[in-house]
Amino acid sequence: MPPKSETLNATSANWRERIRAVIEQKWWERFITALIVVNAVTLGLETSGTVMAAAGPVIEALDTAILAIFVVEIAARLFVYRAAFWRDPWSVFDFVVVAIALAPDTGNLAVLRSLRVIRALRLISTVQSMRRVVNGLMQAIPGMGAVIMLLLLILYVFAVMATKLYGETAPELFGTLGKSAFSLFVVMTLEGWADMANQVMEKHPTAWLFFLVFILSTSFAVLNLFIGIIVDAMQQEQEAEMAADRVRDAANMGEIVKELREVKAELAAIRARVEAPR
Repeated sequence: MPPKSETLNATSANWRERIRAVIEQKWWERFITALIVVNAVTLGLETSGTVMAAAGPVIEALDTAILAIFVVEIAARLFVYRAAFWRDPWSVFDFVVVAIALAPDTGNLAVLRSLRVIRALRLISTVQSMRRVVNGLMQAIPGMGAVIMLLLLILYVFAVMATKLYGETAPELFGTLGKSAFSLFVVMTLEGWADMANQVMEKHPTAWLFFLVFILSTSFAVLNLFIGIIVDAMQQEQEAEMAADRVRDAANMGEIVKELREVKAELAAIRARVEAPR
């Protein structure tokens, strides 16, 4: 009779494989995704006093039920993957999101009640296309840092120039270096820049050239570098995923070929025994 510890380990491993077979199914992933969408809708409905007055208890009960399912799902993944769960950044992200939802929302922690809506962000970890976008953004951060430094340098240079050139003409916009930097940041977003330019051009007719060069240098040049870097990072992420899929397919094919060879060897052995003279 096997020791009790071995029996428990065998039972645990058996349950682990059964649960793994469920949570790794496509239908389970779609089910969790659908619950996240429904939960996001209910959290939005809770902001409406009219809706809560009409169906408040139902919405709160649905929210509690969905949160309970999320907790069970996280517990199941912890049981199945154990230490590997913490090595997956997306699993840690899901754990933190659900843990925040479980925190008490009374006293000094009342602000956490408003943070329950971040449960909707779990769509990022469950939808492959969203996950690819976030991974691409994370990979683009080093390149984006260089672009940000270049943008800040251009903004600083033009802010100093604007303060000296137009500080007396429009002190509310360019009176100090800080005001100039903020005003030029607004110009960079192309929001209301024409009004600023017209105000300055009343006394400086050639000021349009200053604004034109600044907009071309920032909005039309440097900011487009962000797009290029992000697109390139996403493309690299997609290529990496495709390469990983090819490696997995090759590994699976190798396993299939190995099994076929073993079956062929067994059949040859059986045939040899059958055809052997008695």
